[in-house]
Amino acid sequence: MAVLGRGAILEAIEQGAITITPFDPELVGPASVDLTLAPSFRVFRKVHAVIEVGEDTDYRQLTDKITVPDGDHILIMPGETVLGITRERLRLGPGLCGWLEGRSRFARLGLMVHISAPFMGPGIDSQQVLEMSNFGPAPLAVHSGTAICQFVFQKLEGTESYAGRFAGQTEDSF
Repeated sequence: MAVLGRGAILEAIEQGAITITPFDPELVGPASVDLTLAPSFRVFRKVHAVIEVGEDTDYRQLTDKITVPDGDHILIMPGETVLGITRERLRLGPGLCGWLEGRSRFARLGLMVHISAPFMGPGIDSQQVLEMSNFGPAPLAVHSGTAICQFVFQKLEGTESYAGRFAGQTEDSF
């Protein structure tokens, strides 16, 4: 299974196999596309009860949704996790899947942008939720609109398509 380079990514976009909305060609790198941070976040409430981890656990029951104006920031304290979402909606056609990864410039500050479940299956059509954690020693001001993560596209052998729990997720349903 091959990773798509810049030319292959742009060709797949032109052919409609990849749709990124909104799309900025300046965000296409040599083997990935940077995705930017939307102004919506989910902040975990302080709880003193045990949270049961299971198939029915819903992160929305444990978080409050906040909006940060464009260019403004959310402060992530050391040891804290907040949820963000990409501004771009990403759709992958059959035969494509990929990986959502952080960017090294932010990881070096202690910011883990997508700490779990980086694989994105074929047929996704959603904005991507980011589990952002500060593993560094200092508070981090994370600004909406920042090119916060990158998506690496990979060819898939087969025509399967993701239709799971978060299919079609958007900023409104996040």
